[in-house]
Amino acid sequence: MADKDVKKDFEQESGGWKNFIYNPETGQFMGRTASSWGLMIRPKVGSALEIVFNKSDAKSYEKYVAALDGFLKPYDDLIQAQKNILCHPGSYLTQPESISEKKACQFNRTMLGECSGTNNGSFGYGEGKPCVLVKMNRIIGLEVGAGSNPTVNCTSKKEPYVDMQYFGSFDKMYYPYYGKKAHVNYSQPLVAVKLLLGANDTNKDLMIECKITGTNLKNNDDRDRFLGRVAFRVHVAE
Repeated sequence: MADKDVKKDFEQESGGWKNFIYNPETGQFMGRTASSWGLMIRPKVGSALEIVFNKSDAKSYEKYVAALDGFLKPYDDLIQAQKNILCHPGSYLTQPESISEKKACQFNRTMLGECSGTNNGSFGYGEGKPCVLVKMNRIIGLEVGAGSNPTVNCTSKKEPYVDMQYFGSFDKMYYPYYGKKAHVNYSQPLVAVKLLLGANDTNKDLMIECKITGTNLKNNDDRDRFLGRVAFRVHVAE
């Protein structure tokens, strides 16, 4: 079959390649609905979703510290104060179409507490209690949570079970997102998870899974392991 015929058939059967990229009738992007997009973590060094280091060897975790510090630079409080506005938590920041450049709410680095890197320069890696940042893919127009703030919950998938401490939030005030051109200064909200590893957790492979829970955010389809969740391996030696 000629290329032109293939393209013609594709356009007739699916509504065209434009509708495949974004279908306004179904809300699908690349064949998927917004609610089916997953989570991501930082630090992510290389292609593997794993964090492996020796807490007694600073060189073994310096790549993770550098990655986190670099990622959080735009979230420095002074930078946020210069380019974004203070918002009231608990309300969507919906803005008229007539405003070409949308306002964005401040997400200050210090909101991440012990995982901000301001008081603990090693982000907990030096003490064997590493911090991991969780973020969502940016979805244009999505009012995340459909009226309520979504939450993140991380668990170890097998023994030993790990205690967690959380900082930051996916508050409604950071949504909806209007796209790169309109939302120039948009700062993506983050949730930081500090893994409170104890003596029984070192020198072991720990599988951690984080899920997002929200009214319009699915996370329980076994056919899609990226659906509203992310899993990664942690191994801390001493």
